Amino acid sequence: MKYLTLAMTGVSLLILMISCQPKEQPKETTTMNTEMLKGNIEPYYFAKTLTGDYYNIVAKVTEALKTEGFGIISTIDLQEKFKEKLDIDYKKYVILGACNPAFAHKALEMEDKVGTMLPCNVIIQETGENEFEVAAVNPVASMIAIDNPDLTAIAIEVRAKMQAVINKLE
Repeated sequence: MKYLTLAMTGVSLLILMISCQPKEQPKETTTMNTEMLKGNIEPYYFAKTLTGDYYNIVAKVTEALKTEGFGIISTIDLQEKFKEKLDIDYKKYVILGACNPAFAHKALEMEDKVGTMLPCNVIIQETGENEFEVAAVNPVASMIAIDNPDLTAIAIEVRAKMQAVINKLE
């Protein structure tokens, strides 16, 4: 019995070790294929690194979002908030809450609790001198938790728009 317990503990530990292996996140992501969706290996964000003035990059991102039908409904400046609330000096880091009203309405008509996952967040964070990473949420990764194929179809459309936003940035 003692050996069986040790063997089972070893198998459990092996399973735990395998399941805890980190997954690499690509800097830029292309369209995911069906096999990745089936395996829930969907990356949770798309990103690109830009160089230039922070405020110009925020403006470029905002404009790129507009071209894909998104408006900014919230802006959270973490550098400012951390200084105000915690007296911490933090790098430039802003969270833009981007909303495409037509897609948000469709999604809410299908699942009224999906609002807990809205809006689509886009971050701009300082990574070096005049270097900033722009990252956008992958809505398909968010929607994996909801068992609704119609909602997944909307998320796939929104993902394409978010990828287009990231791809437009230079």
